[in-house]
Amino acid sequence: QVQLVESGGGLVQAGGSLTLSCLASGATFSSYAMGWLRQAPGKEREFVAAVTWSRWSGGSTYYADSVKGRFTISRDNAKNTVTLQMNSLKPEDTAVYYCAARQGTYTTRPATYDYWGQGTQVTVSS
Repeated sequence: QVQLVESGGGLVQAGGSLTLSCLASGATFSSYAMGWLRQAPGKEREFVAAVTWSRWSGGSTYYADSVKGRFTISRDNAKNTVTLQMNSLKPEDTAVYYCAARQGTYTTRPATYDYWGQGTQVTVSS
């Protein structure tokens, strides 16, 4: 089992920045792909970013087209944490952001992730 706890959400003006953090416990962290997904009011949950890990090749990152160049995902296996640095935020980034984990490679389908945090609200004002 895996437990995930997010932090770092808040209110920010368009063009500003926020950093989200996720602390994982209860399993071998490095064996999981870690993702950030979000859900805006009235919309389906959608993929934002993910990071995988290999002992031999290190980490690989993946991003939705809507956040490429603005968001950066990273992981610290020694601390069992994953972060999402969000820059140049837009009002359309407003959503509840979830940290999620799954074994194997990343996917863009929310239903394929096995473990979820409680979510943290990000609100971007215009």
